[in-house]
Amino acid sequence: MTTSPQETAASSDPTAASATTTSQSASSHAVKVRAPELIGRRWMNAGGKDLSLADLRGKVILLDFWTFCCINCLHVLDELRPLEEKYNKELVIIGVHSPKFEFERTVEAVDQAVERYQVEHLVLDDPDLVTWQAYTARAWPTLAVIDPEGYLVATLSGEGHAAGLGEIIEGLIDEHSAKGTLHSGDGPYVPPPAPETDLFYPGKVTELPSGNLLVADSGHHSLVEYDASGQTIIRRIGTGERGANDGDFTSASFSEPGGITVLPDDVAAKAGYHLVVADTVNHTLRGINLDTETVTTVAGTGSQHMVGAIDNVVGTHGELGRYDGPALDVKLSSPWDVLYIPATAEVVVAMAGNHTIWSFDPETGSIRLLSGTMNEGLADGEAEAAWFAQTSGLDLSSDGDVFIADSETSAIRRLDPSTGAVSTLIGEGLFDFGFRDGPAAEARLQHPLGVRSLPDGSIAIADTYNGAIRRYDFTTNEVSTLARGLREPSDIFVLEAAGSADAATEAADAELLIVESASHALTRVKLPKDAQRVDEGALTSKRPSTEIASGPVGVSVSFTVPAGQKLDDRWGDPTYLQVSSTPPELIVSGGGGAEGLKRDIVINPELESGVLHVTARAAACDGEPGGEIPLHAACHLYQQDWGIPVDLVDTAPAELTLDLRGA
Repeated sequence: MTTSPQETAASSDPTAASATTTSQSASSHAVKVRAPELIGRRWMNAGGKDLSLADLRGKVILLDFWTFCCINCLHVLDELRPLEEKYNKELVIIGVHSPKFEFERTVEAVDQAVERYQVEHLVLDDPDLVTWQAYTARAWPTLAVIDPEGYLVATLSGEGHAAGLGEIIEGLIDEHSAKGTLHSGDGPYVPPPAPETDLFYPGKVTELPSGNLLVADSGHHSLVEYDASGQTIIRRIGTGERGANDGDFTSASFSEPGGITVLPDDVAAKAGYHLVVADTVNHTLRGINLDTETVTTVAGTGSQHMVGAIDNVVGTHGELGRYDGPALDVKLSSPWDVLYIPATAEVVVAMAGNHTIWSFDPETGSIRLLSGTMNEGLADGEAEAAWFAQTSGLDLSSDGDVFIADSETSAIRRLDPSTGAVSTLIGEGLFDFGFRDGPAAEARLQHPLGVRSLPDGSIAIADTYNGAIRRYDFTTNEVSTLARGLREPSDIFVLEAAGSADAATEAADAELLIVESASHALTRVKLPKDAQRVDEGALTSKRPSTEIASGPVGVSVSFTVPAGQKLDDRWGDPTYLQVSSTPPELIVSGGGGAEGLKRDIVINPELESGVLHVTARAAACDGEPGGEIPLHAACHLYQQDWGIPVDLVDTAPAELTLDLRGA
């Protein structure tokens, strides 16, 4: 892989539904294709109206196929905000919500997601994937552009397309202004009334040195200090408006802050702040000084690190060491939770946006990639081989290991913070979830966001999409249910039992304080004497499969270099292909990563189906084909991830062809 500075142009959730993606410019259509009609369960943010493409004629339309569990989709929501503002008179953005998890199909869940993420454009609720299939979407997110006359002019997969979309929109505005087919004026978006609550989709909670509680009020872009009971508000940190300003508690601003961790006194004295906060949408870590009442940025540049990009490379020793250096010089990607580790004197960071675990040293101000490959999935092993999927919740075990709520695999993982090695306690993979108690190997969760050690040594799990608090008992290796009927619980805090003399009494008398996110509240839950045993089944995400032959199969990815760019071959082959599978034994030989965009693999003839995980990358720089790359040329790294369900059929093709296109 090239070692020159690069910029990723596309990254998507590998829960793609088949083996094709397309990306084309508005000028590349030889034959105009009418955009399919927009069909779904209901329209949101439209003032109660049902809309059709005919109602939107004269506007440039941008469809965003998303699902709210997908971190890549949440990144795109933020990428689209400037486009919404700049072209608000000519552009209509429509979020087509196309669910992955069963919970995401419910009306209430979609309503809450649109409200939680402050989606300020039209949303078409498409629970049965009717419009998704009509536009042949195959990955979350997928973007489609429709011109003012109703023709489909571009389709792109993944994130990182804001600049390219801006060029397409500008071109369509110029073209249709000249033709007289553009309507400039207010669009059909109708903002919903904002709820008036003390908290708005809170995310995480921690205990301050004073004994008070600090809550990440994510939807209000601020932090709220409560008394020790969690009932009375003491003060608020931040303006309450989305922003990234440092300063005092009244002028500082955040963007959907998440996890909070407290530093020991000696470390805080050296660092100059007492708390570290994961400022998720700003892609930064913030330091909070409780004495001076100030907020400072301590890690991250404020720009998102895109999966596969190597403009973040600041170290020179080993694969993980490529991301090791001054914290303020390193791009982060949606840090979701943070946890101070006494044994290493570092803060572990759940980096949800690129499916990894990082480690931040508050004394030296350095940060490093601790574990993970930035591939999305579930793979145990040493730090350099581990795969995660939207790491979202952290807690410390009694023996110093870190428990991780790995949300997109519906899994609970265990990590050694000194080595980065990881193992799985509960969970099967990206497409396996459900609500099932029992032996850990058979138990199922649904997108958990939080985990907390209990006084008796077991762990409580905020099983978010099941609306439940689950318990994993190490002594029996079984999962049970402590509470149900909660609305998107995202974190757990253990309230100490007054006057408890021993661990057994403390466990029996313990009370949990639940961050019940979709209820905008902190909710007390008494630990029951006898946990419930629930079995509502194990589920698998249903997606169309691609038929391939067993035995030898050729995998090839084509790459179209954008106009005005050339492949960056100054440091060798600028392309890279990685192939793996679920289950791992699906591939007999040929798996792994290597340069080039072609690979021969052998599929196990003893299996009937599985999922192929394919990642392709290509590096290009501004310059003309055949010519030299200019000295200060802008360079780009294009990446696409696919998760391809396959059925093995003897008569099926012995080849798999994919398309990676520059935006």
